[in-house]
Amino acid sequence: MTPARSLLWVSAAFILLASLAPSHSNPRPIASAQHSSYAEIRAVYDRWKKAFEARDLDGIMALYAPGDAVVAYDIVPPLQYRGYAAYRQDYQSFLAQYVGAIRVEYRDLRILSSGDLGVINALERITGRLKSGERSDLWLRATSVMRKIDGKWLIVHDHISLPADLATGKAVFDLKP
Repeated sequence: MTPARSLLWVSAAFILLASLAPSHSNPRPIASAQHSSYAEIRAVYDRWKKAFEARDLDGIMALYAPGDAVVAYDIVPPLQYRGYAAYRQDYQSFLAQYVGAIRVEYRDLRILSSGDLGVINALERITGRLKSGERSDLWLRATSVMRKIDGKWLIVHDHISLPADLATGKAVFDLKP
């Protein structure tokens, strides 16, 4: 399957799963009927958080599908990262901007799964100190799509974003939940 067809499949599945979610706000995580999938997917996000806070690039990337299976949309250019190697470089560049500890916090975490496809989304806060000495405190919107590959949940798509002010065309960095 070509990367474009894989992305189309993942996008269609995400839309289907999203349509199954309740339309009202719910502070509790949403889980499928398969509790084990929920727990396994949540464990991937917990491992990501631990590796990210430790600035462990290998630990982070161990959670992503290999080769060309990964497509990511991050808050920094380019428009998309295609493949494991490109996204690894993005992570490496991001982590290199910080000194000391980086912290991650989630709000409004939701998990959906069906078969070998899972989606997790949350508001994600990243705090730390940049090499410039400036303190970074940023709330992002994060969505990850996972596939169960050879019995293991791996991330195949990340979408990290900030809202934009359409009047100015600029990202809005100061919103908080």
